[in-house]
Amino acid sequence: MRELAPGLWHWTAAHPQWEATEPWDQNVSSYAIDDGERLLLFDPLGVPSELGDLATDRETAIVLTAPWHERDSESLVQQLGVPVYTPLPDTAQYLIDTYGITAEQAGDGSPDVVWLLREKKGEARVYSPGDRLPFGADVFAGHKANDTVHWVESRRAVISGDTLVDFGQGLEINERWLRPGVTRGEIAAGLRPLLALPVEHVLATHGGPHDRAALERALSST
Repeated sequence: MRELAPGLWHWTAAHPQWEATEPWDQNVSSYAIDDGERLLLFDPLGVPSELGDLATDRETAIVLTAPWHERDSESLVQQLGVPVYTPLPDTAQYLIDTYGITAEQAGDGSPDVVWLLREKKGEARVYSPGDRLPFGADVFAGHKANDTVHWVESRRAVISGDTLVDFGQGLEINERWLRPGVTRGEIAAGLRPLLALPVEHVLATHGGPHDRAALERALSST
């Protein structure tokens, strides 16, 4: 674990569901923000013991940039009893309309965070793009509405789920998982307002921390 700036932490852990055919590295990134009173754990996996100890002395919450980035969230909720900020998972109708699968295949929709939203095993705080979260984060839509990009003003940090990634070629918009009919240019245009903000840190959960210059390159029109 390393401190990128006062109260801004980064660490990596091996994703248990990783396969060699994946484009992303087995070691994925998580982040934490500590302001002395509140501790926020972004897409947490393998939380270092120092942060686990700190969580008991803070008003702690988990923040998922996407519902499928739940990672260790369920076990952390069981351990710490903390709330989880999350976008809603894909509905059955969305899966049918987007991927052309059958109603039988779609079932009840995505299984992401079922334990939280359907089984009520924790406190869910659902959010959407356009929201400003209570801890001062503005939410932008990424390559789909529930894959989000956060602007955390107090840390001058952009935190991204699967939209801004580094798969070994530098920070870029993830074109591998764009929905049918959606272009890279459309995603870049939606995120370009970030460049009007005093961004210092760009925190990708696939590929680790980058700087403002990397964001400018990733959101360029070319």
